[in-house]
Amino acid sequence: MSSQKRLSRAYHRAKVIPFNDRSRFILFSDCHRGDNSFADDFANNRNIYFHALQHYYKAGFIYCELGDGDELWENLHFEAIFEAHKNVYGLLRKFYLDNRLHMVWGNHDMVYKDPKYVREHLSSYFEPIEGKNKELLEGIQYNEAIVLKHENSGQEVFLCHGHQADWWNYTFWRWSRFLVRVLWKPLQVWGIADPTSPAKNYKELIRLEKRIKKWIVAHNLRITIAGHTHRPRFPEPGEIPFFNDGSCVHPRSITGIEIENGQISLIKWHIATTEEGVLRVVRVLLEGPQNLKDYAL
Repeated sequence: MSSQKRLSRAYHRAKVIPFNDRSRFILFSDCHRGDNSFADDFANNRNIYFHALQHYYKAGFIYCELGDGDELWENLHFEAIFEAHKNVYGLLRKFYLDNRLHMVWGNHDMVYKDPKYVREHLSSYFEPIEGKNKELLEGIQYNEAIVLKHENSGQEVFLCHGHQADWWNYTFWRWSRFLVRVLWKPLQVWGIADPTSPAKNYKELIRLEKRIKKWIVAHNLRITIAGHTHRPRFPEPGEIPFFNDGSCVHPRSITGIEIENGQISLIKWHIATTEEGVLRVVRVLLEGPQNLKDYAL
């Protein structure tokens, strides 16, 4: 199956979420939450991410995670990841209980495409202090893609991880997972990058982006937001409407996309120093806000 057919299949099978100009969404992807070991890229930014997510929860945003939230290539079991970042999953549970959490699976957490795996690992956890199982994300469903559909205009925003355009990491993800676990994870500590990853291979990144743009052009310039490459993208109106929210494993920062008041923005959260020498986690607007309707045909 070609990348164009995989993207089309993801679109037609996508979970549809209605929205309007009062809706507020935050889109993050590629958190790669790990076990807090030397290979856990998320560990460096976990406090930034947790602070940002707390902000969005208090402000009433809906959280959409566009794949690779959990690093299940380097790590065998979700339980180790949960124990390392228990506070994060507690916050995700709050979003979930408020019906404000929507999850997409990517190539690094592709096991979540299996409802049985999700049910067995994410429904509950064992709390040793109380000596019993407690609910976590019981009943949660992971999707390959999401379509946000405006209630009045009918305008659609297609959300996916983006690995549908990456033949190797979509079709042969089990081989990639095996290679990461036995080869690239040990070499990562020496600074040797995985050449099969578009996030670490510029030529592959460009090829992947071209495939997604080709799909967008063939489908009436539908607004598409993806992750996977870790490279933030924010087109101007009139350009091919291909957005990328970046990742949560940039050096010392995380990036994401906000949709609020009918507008879209690319943002960054990082640690900054005040004039008094106090460290603070701050939000920075990188691009936008731009009206979503400006990208309509």
